Amino acid sequence: MTSEHGKGRRASAAVLLMALVAACSNEASSNSEPEVRNEEGKASFYSSRLHGRQTASGQKYDQTALTAAHPDLPFGTLVCVTNMRNQRSVMVEINDRGPFTGGRIIDLSRRAAQEIGMINSGSVRVRVRACEEDS
Repeated sequence: MTSEHGKGRRASAAVLLMALVAACSNEASSNSEPEVRNEEGKASFYSSRLHGRQTASGQKYDQTALTAAHPDLPFGTLVCVTNMRNQRSVMVEINDRGPFTGGRIIDLSRRAAQEIGMINSGSVRVRVRACEEDS
């Protein structure tokens, strides 16, 4: 025979368990699609001497790949980067952390920098936004 006190504890435990499950499923679904905010600021690109070094994601930096470093977007996130001077854009995958130089919002691979025409200037003002895989 169960006391009233025991039934109350079980009911409380069941409610707590349901709340935990709901919170965890909410968190998992919100993390599955990273929210990319539109940003404008300065971009720079990696030095060629970093080619082959390990990035924060564990991948090796490949200067011929379309990749970038961003301070907080999840690894694997695709973003479109537009050079504000000439309106050329490139889609890159975030695979590293940075930039760590003040005033910069993204570091591009050498190839990505070439695609948007910024090699000669070293850094340019860009817009970073979400983009679809088929863009």
